[in-house]
Amino acid sequence: MPLCNVIKTKGEVFMNLKINYEFKNEKLLRIALTHSSFAHEAKSNIVNNERFEFLGDAVLELVISSFIFDQFPELPEGELTKFRASIVCEGTLAKIARELNLGEFIKLGKGEEHTGGRERDSILADAMEAIFGAVFLDSGIEEAKKFIIELMKNSIFELRKSFKLNDCKTYLQEIIQSKSKNSLEYTIVEEKGPAHDKIFVVEVTHCGNILGKGSGKNKKEAEQNAAFDAIKKFKTESHMS
Repeated sequence: MPLCNVIKTKGEVFMNLKINYEFKNEKLLRIALTHSSFAHEAKSNIVNNERFEFLGDAVLELVISSFIFDQFPELPEGELTKFRASIVCEGTLAKIARELNLGEFIKLGKGEEHTGGRERDSILADAMEAIFGAVFLDSGIEEAKKFIIELMKNSIFELRKSFKLNDCKTYLQEIIQSKSKNSLEYTIVEEKGPAHDKIFVVEVTHCGNILGKGSGKNKKEAEQNAAFDAIKKFKTESHMS
């Protein structure tokens, strides 16, 4: 776990914000922690974190892509893409944000505050990406890379152990069998494109409930991608529990 970093900005004290990084320009941190609902309610020129979130998302994807490319040479392109998606997903980022006590410091509008915004995965994940963007603006890509990898390394290797990317259908079946005796069903719900370049869209269901949806150039690929979509949702739910 990163060290506590005590940060003071215009009377604000971030004593429990557990990031091992000291901002040179502390204004960047304040912006990263300002949700759009707070800025809108303030009716002033307060800058919210949406642009930082946009930047941080791009920085995160670059850093994680480079890291898993180097660390897991056995993974082909398709599996690297799926693995990266499982790392940078909302559930994983929200989990890390909770470990940093990030929700405690996000500036929210009254409406978001009253409806539990500090614990909402989407708000926490967006703030986490905004922090990544702020670190990049403050110190550049190398410091941002160090910061991101330090925070996410454990999650990456945990996901690599549990995520059976070679056969998502088998892995999904194992998850379902641990909870239910009923089987999964894969159904083609759409076919798109010309006959020579068709795209199949498949839904995977369990007891009538849609668990995931995926597309591919053949039925097998679409089924695997539908299973992968379902697995991502299961992992997000596990992070929330």
